[in-house]
Amino acid sequence: MVGVNPKFIASADPGLVPASLWTREYLRQAAAIKGTSELTICLTRPDGTASRHVTLLPPEGQMDPETWRHVERTVKFLLWSRGGDRFLLAGARADEFARRLSACYSRGGLRAFDADFNFRLFESDLRFEASPNGALPNESTAHVALGRHLDGCRIGFDLGGSDRKCAAIIDGKVVHSEEVKWDPYFQQDPAYHLEGIRDSLRRAAAHLPRVDAIGGSSAGVYIANKVRAASLFRGVTDREVFDREVKNIFLRIAEEWKVPFEVLNDGDVTALAASMSLRRNAVLGVAMGTSVAAGYVDRAGSLTNWLSELAFVPVDYREDAPADEWSGDRGCAVQYFSQQAVGRLLPGAGIQAPAGMRLPEQLEMLQDMMKSGDERAAAVYEAVGIAFGYSIAHFCAFYDTEAILTMGRVTTGAGGELISSKAGEVLAAEFPELRVDILAPSEKDKRHGQAVAAASLAPLPRRP
Repeated sequence: MVGVNPKFIASADPGLVPASLWTREYLRQAAAIKGTSELTICLTRPDGTASRHVTLLPPEGQMDPETWRHVERTVKFLLWSRGGDRFLLAGARADEFARRLSACYSRGGLRAFDADFNFRLFESDLRFEASPNGALPNESTAHVALGRHLDGCRIGFDLGGSDRKCAAIIDGKVVHSEEVKWDPYFQQDPAYHLEGIRDSLRRAAAHLPRVDAIGGSSAGVYIANKVRAASLFRGVTDREVFDREVKNIFLRIAEEWKVPFEVLNDGDVTALAASMSLRRNAVLGVAMGTSVAAGYVDRAGSLTNWLSELAFVPVDYREDAPADEWSGDRGCAVQYFSQQAVGRLLPGAGIQAPAGMRLPEQLEMLQDMMKSGDERAAAVYEAVGIAFGYSIAHFCAFYDTEAILTMGRVTTGAGGELISSKAGEVLAAEFPELRVDILAPSEKDKRHGQAVAAASLAPLPRRP
């Protein structure tokens, strides 16, 4: 049995079983068993790129329940961090786990949400196959040549679950920015989203002599400016309506403006903003807002074709971990690093929100309590920070990163500082071998960094 003893236990969430500690202990125990050998998990994407992850498995009959948990949770992390439609397993017990994972990640299986979501992204069913080691493709990543273009008159927008931000920018200087509240999550009519985006763009354009390019960020997966899946449009449950009105919504807007136009996942833009403002690469950006957005800039300073939807990656391995209200899975990051996390943690800290209070307002209440020095508010932020520190260590097993940048409403003010400091304490005490800087943007970058990075996505046409 894999047991963990965290050095840091949050009073508001004392049952946390960090994936990083659990995995470390599992691998320690597995390595001590005779006959333990390697399993290579290779995830491939339709564009021909691939990701590999190597782990250890004991022989059948040894630690079987724990081994299944380890393999399934690792596959889940790879699926949402990397993205792909075909898993190749080579080495220890490959045939067995290919069969079990195929049943688990099927339309009628335990991970039906993941299987269906993945189909929407890649338009093919998720497959698991055993393969000889020599037949596995080499690890490869596509570099996305977007961003860092600051010339001309640009608009940058960021679409969140509780507000939409938009900025007008001239040669890299913000000349106007504003934030407009909206409520897109459960709107069934995409006209609501379309008119809201149009409104923000018009308001920003009024502050520019002309518009040369537009760039945006939003939670979800966007390929060639097409919406493949996005929490912003989760209320549009009719697939025919989604395909007809949502999938090409940004292509429609681009045609209206007739300028270079790019939209990316807000996590990618967060990472790009961090790399641009900090002048650093190998950066994982994590935005804690309505959900959890993440993006990665590699050592070459490029965005990748990885999915990085870290809202759905497992970070807590306790059996009764809180369930994500969308996917139904337990222990996923959205329940630890978002407004949903705040709502979940308030009762554990002895804070009772008024009946009917929405999550954004609960976060605002918590921030006010933190400003007044309420220890109960500090307990909520400490719980987020402890979970984040342990999760950073887990992220480092999948991302080659030297810095973590935190952004988003949950990280605003003194509470955000407490999250970062507590996460740093966890890393120093539990994982001294890791060298990862936990960074926060400057106040200027908090206000404008995301919009500037989004606005910089599209290059201008070369002049003859």
